[in-house]
Amino acid sequence: MMKKLSDLSHFQEQQNIVLQGYDPISAGGFTQVPNHLLRNPKLSGNAKIVYAMLLSYAWNNNRVYPGQVRMGEDIGTSQPTIHRAIQELEHEGWLEVQRRGQGKTNVYLLKSVVRKK
Repeated sequence: MMKKLSDLSHFQEQQNIVLQGYDPISAGGFTQVPNHLLRNPKLSGNAKIVYAMLLSYAWNNNRVYPGQVRMGEDIGTSQPTIHRAIQELEHEGWLEVQRRGQGKTNVYLLKSVVRKK
């Protein structure tokens, strides 16, 4: 049986962050965010977090349609903050919102925008 990396003594000697009590991948996974989004000075921190959360939802569901209240609860912010971040992402071309009608959540089409320097 193959040992976990964290169980190897050489690895333990080199660690500067210790994850205790869980395997981070099986405990909820992770989300990769494009560096060109993170380094985009036109986007606020809230917009970047909202995009990352939308990516996280998309990896779990293949489609992205969470409610803004739910996103706010997951991120720890208000629905108006989520709404402004979504408008910002839409304005900068990172996101397209498809409205599905009254009482239904929107569908969010995530885009990756790479601008030439």
